[in-house]
Amino acid sequence: MTSNNLSPTGTTQLSGDSPYLGSRVFALRFTSTARGARLARRLVAVRLDEWGVPYGSGAHETVVLVAAELATNAVRHGHVPGRDFHLLLRVTDAPRPVARIEVSDTRAERVPPRPGQLPGPGPELSDGGRGLLLVDALADRWGWCPRLGAPGKTVWAECALT
Repeated sequence: MTSNNLSPTGTTQLSGDSPYLGSRVFALRFTSTARGARLARRLVAVRLDEWGVPYGSGAHETVVLVAAELATNAVRHGHVPGRDFHLLLRVTDAPRPVARIEVSDTRAERVPPRPGQLPGPGPELSDGGRGLLLVDALADRWGWCPRLGAPGKTVWAECALT
């Protein structure tokens, strides 16, 4: 895949090694639908494998599951009609290998709880609501912040690859 930074729509896809960050970066906008969330998960899996985090490894499975949960949350809780969500995957090697997943949506008024403030699983979560609990359990760090330069928020997570 190639970058098209001069696109009139502003759609940008970064792929490959970034000479500026010393990391591997993949970024793409997806439709805010279940199909978009599935595609985001699959492309994260492919990209990780291409970057040397092989299918079936614990690190691969963890990062893909975290990315899937964040993308699904963007679709379920951050959906604004006609607006996409944006996923960024960055893998850095120094000082230790880490994958950072950032998912941005355009719904600013619905924000997740802060890390450490998640409600425990209970009967009220019978048909969902466990996504951030999984992220909290699997990721080394996670959080959220207001989206820069646009309405909405960015939820991010970092997972060690070793």
